[in-house]
Amino acid sequence: MSLRINDTIPDLTVETDQGTFSLHEWIGDDWAILFSHPKDFTPVCTTEFGAVAQLADEWAKRGTKVIGVSVDGVEDHKKWKADIETVGGAPAGFPIIADAGLEVSKAFDMLPAEAYLPDGRTPADSATVRSVFIIGPDKQLKLSMTYPMTVGRNFAEVLRALDGLQTSTGRGVATPANWNVGDDVIIPATVSDADAKEKFGDFETVLPYLRKTKLKD
Repeated sequence: MSLRINDTIPDLTVETDQGTFSLHEWIGDDWAILFSHPKDFTPVCTTEFGAVAQLADEWAKRGTKVIGVSVDGVEDHKKWKADIETVGGAPAGFPIIADAGLEVSKAFDMLPAEAYLPDGRTPADSATVRSVFIIGPDKQLKLSMTYPMTVGRNFAEVLRALDGLQTSTGRGVATPANWNVGDDVIIPATVSDADAKEKFGDFETVLPYLRKTKLKD
């Protein structure tokens, strides 16, 4: 199946290094980020998992749970976490899904339905399992990004995107290019000038269809 923005993610029962659970139940009323990897004990992926571990306080501050996916088994995940913590210098407290059967990878459209893991496989056999999915409390997909195996993900950008999603959905606005928390936001075109004035106060009309304002705390 093809998973698109605003689709409800499949409620799979997943096996992880922290037990077996339903994805929907695990998310609960929080935001969630699912980030996938083609194989344990690979260099780029290890640095990425380390970066996720370092950001534990930032995820918590945003009411967001993180979960990894790799197409290896639970025992490999447990051993790999020692390397992740060495590289990241922080505890890897998040669960990692054991997706050896490729159920998650296929359900999230990272691999075709006919994909399988050959004997003696390499990361190249599951190279497209290199994605980030941001999921809302409503269990709907809000954002996805896919990277090649040679380019490490920028988790500062993942945090920025998460901030943008939480701001836009919570405050009824949009965010411009390169936006960061505290910057001006965009008033949706569906909001009249009169309603914008009442809701946001002063705003700047850059173009007839582009109005900017600063959010008040």
